[in-house]
Amino acid sequence: MGKMILLMVFLSGFVVNAAPARLTVQVGISGVYAPGGFDSSTDAYVVVNGVFQNGCYKWDRADVTKISEFNREVRSYASVSQGMCIMVLIPYQKEVRLGQLTTGKHSIKFLNGDGTYIEKNLVVE
Repeated sequence: MGKMILLMVFLSGFVVNAAPARLTVQVGISGVYAPGGFDSSTDAYVVVNGVFQNGCYKWDRADVTKISEFNREVRSYASVSQGMCIMVLIPYQKEVRLGQLTTGKHSIKFLNGDGTYIEKNLVVE
């Protein structure tokens, strides 16, 4: 009985360690669609798209930072699992919520991890 418990404890260590570790990295986007028709009482959003390097990437989140009343910066993140991955390009498309914006023309910069960015304007009526 004692050997059986010892064996179960030993094997459970392998099961816990077998789960792949995940880390979060900033990912670049290749395109942004900014629809119109928002007013100051509705939540504004944009749609971003890009391509993940391989099958280990999975969309995690987008962080929106308010720089000033009419300027925002968006950074996109993916979680990456460690281990065996399918080596094909994986396209993604995600909606990024900006929240309620004041009336006027807003400038939104979508920052990539390599120092480049895409800038879009969004008019709120």
